[in-house]
Amino acid sequence: MPLTNSNRKASNVQKLPGLKSTKAASKKKDEEEGVDAGDVLDEWSHGKALIKPTDQLELTDAELKEEITRILTANNPHAPQNIVRYSFKERSYKLTSAVDQLAVHFVLEGGLLHQDSDEAQRLRAKDSLPEETTTVDTGAEVEEEKPETPATPVDDGGEAEEDRPDSVASKTNKKEPKLTNQFNFSERASQTLNNPLRERSCQTEPPPRNNFSATANQWEIYDAYVHELQKQEKNKEKQKSALSKKDEKSKKKMMLMETQGDDITKVGKAAKIFERMVNQNTLDDIAQDFKYFEDASDEFRDQEGTLLTLWKFQYDKAKRMTVTALCWNMKHQDLFAVGMGSYDFSKQGCGMLVFYSLKNSAFPEYLYPTSSGVLCLDIHEQHSYLVAAGFYDGCVAVYNLKEEGLEPVYKSTAKTGKHTDPVWQVRWQNDDMDNNHNFYSVSSDGRIVSWTLVKNELVFTDIITLILNGTVSEGPDGVQQPSIACGTSFDFHKQIDYLFLVGTEEGKIHKCSKNYSSQFLETYNAHSMAVDAVKWNHFHPQVFISCSSDWTVKIWDHTINSPMFIFDLNAVVGDVSWSPYSSTVFAAVTRDGTAKKGQELPKGPEVEIAKMEKLLSLLREPEPSTV
Repeated sequence: MPLTNSNRKASNVQKLPGLKSTKAASKKKDEEEGVDAGDVLDEWSHGKALIKPTDQLELTDAELKEEITRILTANNPHAPQNIVRYSFKERSYKLTSAVDQLAVHFVLEGGLLHQDSDEAQRLRAKDSLPEETTTVDTGAEVEEEKPETPATPVDDGGEAEEDRPDSVASKTNKKEPKLTNQFNFSERASQTLNNPLRERSCQTEPPPRNNFSATANQWEIYDAYVHELQKQEKNKEKQKSALSKKDEKSKKKMMLMETQGDDITKVGKAAKIFERMVNQNTLDDIAQDFKYFEDASDEFRDQEGTLLTLWKFQYDKAKRMTVTALCWNMKHQDLFAVGMGSYDFSKQGCGMLVFYSLKNSAFPEYLYPTSSGVLCLDIHEQHSYLVAAGFYDGCVAVYNLKEEGLEPVYKSTAKTGKHTDPVWQVRWQNDDMDNNHNFYSVSSDGRIVSWTLVKNELVFTDIITLILNGTVSEGPDGVQQPSIACGTSFDFHKQIDYLFLVGTEEGKIHKCSKNYSSQFLETYNAHSMAVDAVKWNHFHPQVFISCSSDWTVKIWDHTINSPMFIFDLNAVVGDVSWSPYSSTVFAAVTRDGTAKKGQELPKGPEVEIAKMEKLLSLLREPEPSTV
């Protein structure tokens, strides 16, 4: 039978068995329900009356004709911008610059297969349908999908495909697929299968063994050594021949640099010794007075003495700075450290840490410029190269005289718990359980802090916070909190390791313990003004001395709340110190420039000394100065 154009089209596209066009099914369903599609089209063809809302914005013709430019970009707004991926080649994270801008909005997978494909042949073989029936069904389906297109007539006047009996017979043989109701939901449950445990064991095969035997004689050992020496000599010759001329030139330059460096260091040491010899010969009379001076007129004076001025140390770059701290080196008794800065708040600037020696008073041995003024310092007794310093800005630092450079090896910062107010005193203590060096500091912020030198950082621990009893200040959000006292000085007991005293600006002295940080062991109402210094006695374990800006020096027994002795010096007392050789002798220095020993001395031209804030030492007798 001749085929029409629709049949030719159907021969190219084959409908797979078991699949049916949704459009044809919907059309058949509409015909069964009696729905007229023409009525629906008529309903949409009629125009609808538009109702203008009352609050519609009215625009002029110019505004309506205004062109608004819209720019469409091909960028995906939801695409990530900062994508970082790890590069195994460079071993670091790299920023990915290229980002995929493709945005997928809809994906629909088709259900049509080519009739010659493998999957179509498998489906055809599964349903075991003849190829002719499939071809006719496909043509009928295509015709149903396009009902508006009339069938193409045959050249010899044959009838259309729809009138053929084969098409009708194929429709009767087809079964309408069952439509499932998607709203019917049934729950299914399953239980996971536990994998059974299995044990595997294996045994390694022992390595093969061979028996070896040989005799070792003296001549065989000798031959082996000779052979090894010949190999070493050959390797040396190869290495010598491989050296280039450039390597030889570089070696010569290095040798010249080393010899020059050694010569400079030798000259530097010799120049230092020569400078000390010149200074000691020039100031020989001062060195003799320092060791042997005795005033013969002391026999005729009752409780009066004289002070003899010895060396004068100065540094040109520190002329306008105030001497704020002094400390002797206990190991090298001719060496002492000087801290320079300023007590005036409005004149704060840079400071300096200077080390002088009695062997050379012309120039300092060590110089360390600081960003803030130095207020206190302390040299370690066992490790004399370690120096702890406290600054006006609240920092503490540790300098190592063995290290090269001008920066401290340890320094506290805001992240490592530095003080918020000036640090008035620092003191080295015994090493902790892990043999780490540590020192203590006291500041006007009311904190007593322990600093431990751990590797390359300072680790701080708050020992106690000074609190004013009976006074409350208003904090943030109206919260009542106790007032903080300002610490000015402290001293640790010579025999009891955990016991120490703290003086405050309010005139009180607190007896504290390292083991208890919540309360004071005892509080003494010592002075009416700030306590400038407090010191334990070297010989008597219960006695300590204190001085204050209220012009008094008091001697205490820490088991009694009232002082045993009171000395009025008629001037602000800056510092006080016990004698290292007598338990009943002490010395004090006042801010008017006079020194007091035991009791007040008459003021005279021989007693006048330079104004200073800290007492350097008392009747100290170091070793004779030698080169």
